[in-house]
This record gives sequence, C-alpha cells and structure tokens, in this order.
Amino acid sequence: MKEDNVLILSQLSDELGTRNKAQAAQMDPGYPQDAEFADLRQITYFELARLMERASRRFSGLIRAELTKLRVDDVGPAQAMILLAIGDSELSVAELLDRGHYVGSNVSYYLKQLADGDYIDRVASQRDKRSARIKLTEKGRQLRANLRDAAMTYERAVNRGDQDQRMLETAFQTLHQLELAWGTASRYGV
Repeated sequence: MKEDNVLILSQLSDELGTRNKAQAAQMDPGYPQDAEFADLRQITYFELARLMERASRRFSGLIRAELTKLRVDDVGPAQAMILLAIGDSELSVAELLDRGHYVGSNVSYYLKQLADGDYIDRVASQRDKRSARIKLTEKGRQLRANLRDAAMTYERAVNRGDQDQRMLETAFQTLHQLELAWGTASRYGV
C-alpha cells in the first residue's frame, strides 16, 4: 500500500510539471528553494497533510469573505459547508457526517444554529423519534445557490482549460486514495 501511495504521488508530481513548481516557489515562502528539494517527489506525507490543512483554512477564509459579501452574519464557513453537503437531499446526521469533515466537528451544535436561523428543517424520523432527517429550507437553498454561484466564479478564474481539469481530477483521485489509505491505516494499522 505504501508503494502505491508513493507511485500515486510520483504520478501527480509528473502531472503537475515545472509550471506548478515555479508557482509553488513564488506563492509559498515555506516551499523548499534549494536544488536538493526541487523535485516534488521529495515531498513527504506530513508536508502534504500540512498543505491540505492550510488549503482548507484558506478555503474557509474564502467562504467567510463570500458570506460577508452576501451580508450573511449568522452562518460561518463550517455551517456553509454543511449546507453545501446537504444539497437537495434529506438525510440523517450520520449520513451528513459521512459526507465531510467539519471544522470543530460539533455538527449537532452547527445544526441547531442552522435550524434556529431557518436554514434547515429537522424532522423527527417516523420510525425512531430519537433520530432526525435534515433538509434545507428555502432560505438555506438560496444561500447554498449563492455559494455555489460564487464557487463557479472562482473556478472559472482559476481553470485554464483541459489540462487544469485533468490536474484537478488527478489531485482529487490522489487525495481520495490517501484518505482511504490513511483511514485504513488508522483503523487497522499499517
């Protein structure tokens, strides 16, 4: 499994190419500058995890800025991610947790705030009154639509064609495989 992950990262680094190495060096003061670390294949899993965490924080900042533009002050980035994860579905809290990781991870608290703000409806299950189904209200659907429109604007600004789309798909597949590998390793050992 470890060899598979190294191969995946190697393929990803080959795909990224020289252009992204130069961009990374310009954009990240922590990016290794000397020749010994010039090849992306030198990146460790720890560095990759740090980069993912920083990217997640930056994305939260982007959501926070968008919420400010929309004059929404009763929803934070983690709650906005919950609204995006719910989408058009009606689902349980367990299903929602399976769809993503939410900063702070106190989903019950976030759901209560969203319900109090009239962004979601919580409906008690017919079979088990202890569990609830969650769906977006009209207000929640409108905020979700506004956030999706903003995301599409940012995506168009960043995406420069088919090569970028392929790189995005490769990055997604690689991160998904790492998620599975790290989840398995944390549960069952290496």
